[in-house]
Amino acid sequence: MAAEPPPGVQRQPRLTLVSGPSRGGKSRWAEHLAGASGLAVIYLATGPSLPDDEAWQERLRRHRLRRPPAWGCREVGGALAAELRHLQAGELGLVDSLGTWVAAHLELEPPDWRLHCDDLLSSIGACRAPLVVVCEETGWGVVPATAAGSRFRDRLGAMQQTLQVHSEAVWLVLQGRAIDLLALSQPVPPGP
Repeated sequence: MAAEPPPGVQRQPRLTLVSGPSRGGKSRWAEHLAGASGLAVIYLATGPSLPDDEAWQERLRRHRLRRPPAWGCREVGGALAAELRHLQAGELGLVDSLGTWVAAHLELEPPDWRLHCDDLLSSIGACRAPLVVVCEETGWGVVPATAAGSRFRDRLGAMQQTLQVHSEAVWLVLQGRAIDLLALSQPVPPGP
């Protein structure tokens, strides 16, 4: 559990979700929230390295240039749950992103996927540092053309809804604007 801040310092939410579509500004907003926390930021990169993909390498370069030099960075890939256990009080973990973590485990069969999700939720609950988690919004009206695409959309959407229940702050970022979802929304009733 995160330590309480000194008197006069605002408490950082334990879990903050920042979601939105591609190129909407969600990573920049998450970085803004992390930087404003006053804590030592540890950037947890869940994406693959893909050294032969020039477009991916350019995207990684832009992300690295935006980060302050004092921030730590750990390239965790699919091993996010294990890395959360290493964060300490006084740090803030910035996870970018939930979607690349889901993609790293897309081949898992449903029982193994559920175990991975449970492990991640357990690690989040036990984490001593507050977390800001970036997650992509997928499937906004487009039905994926492949089974893998549908599996990704369904798993990511389910994880977002699960994490949202445990979140103290939830932001939707699109078109360069951040919307506080907890302040401006009502929960959807659970389904059968």
